Amino acid sequence: MRVQSVHVYPVKATAPVDLASAHVELAGLRDDRRWAVVDPHGARLNAPRHDRLSTVTAMPDESGALTLTGPGGPPLTVPVPVGGPEVPVNVTRLATMIDAGDAAAAWLSVVLGEPVRLVWQDDPARRPISSQHGGLGAEPLSLADTGPLLLTTTSSLAQLEAWIAAEHEPQVMAMQRFRPNVVVDGSDVPFAEDDWRGIHIGDVPYRFAEHCDRCVVTTIDPATLVHGKEPIRTLARHRKWDGKTWFGIRIVPLATGTVSVGDEVTVS
Repeated sequence: MRVQSVHVYPVKATAPVDLASAHVELAGLRDDRRWAVVDPHGARLNAPRHDRLSTVTAMPDESGALTLTGPGGPPLTVPVPVGGPEVPVNVTRLATMIDAGDAAAAWLSVVLGEPVRLVWQDDPARRPISSQHGGLGAEPLSLADTGPLLLTTTSSLAQLEAWIAAEHEPQVMAMQRFRPNVVVDGSDVPFAEDDWRGIHIGDVPYRFAEHCDRCVVTTIDPATLVHGKEPIRTLARHRKWDGKTWFGIRIVPLATGTVSVGDEVTVS
């Protein structure tokens, strides 16, 4: 098996950035989900209710600074706000984050059509992986929902599309709907990843943390922003247990290193 693609989402709920290679840190891939957009009360904007976030691309540079691009305005470069003011936020297991300044807030407010602020997570160690989601102690976590990396496989997506075609109208499901970090190709068995517990990608070892339950954000077509019924409708028939639908696994790096397109993937 090999890595087919690598993705980061520097600002939560914005468009993916496709990479040939990424640095692996204990909290996740470098530049992945370290920023968020919040409303005036500090509540984080999410994709299901604010799908225009997916029209924004945040491209990181070597320093971690972001260049924001999106409809309605010229690009804006936002430096990492090290030492900036802490502001209260309503983000899972975080009480404060660092405000990224008025220019970023004004740019995003125009693009999204509502007053917002951009905030940055200064230290992932302040947000350890919850024991309810496979955390084993003080393991750092970015702003990813519950685990550092999300892994999916092309064989599982192909099986999902086959189920949809057999039961409804054929429909292409972009892997982007599932917002993975690492997509693996070459697995002969759909959903074999359910049983992977030890994973090596290139030279970096990972452990399984949990299966990934899927929400309605997967029903938004990333190309058109049209909301539909798939893939949740079909996953609920074939991949439902404990009252949830499942696609992909969350994995935890056991060392730092890199992950690159073409890396060999071995499992146990």
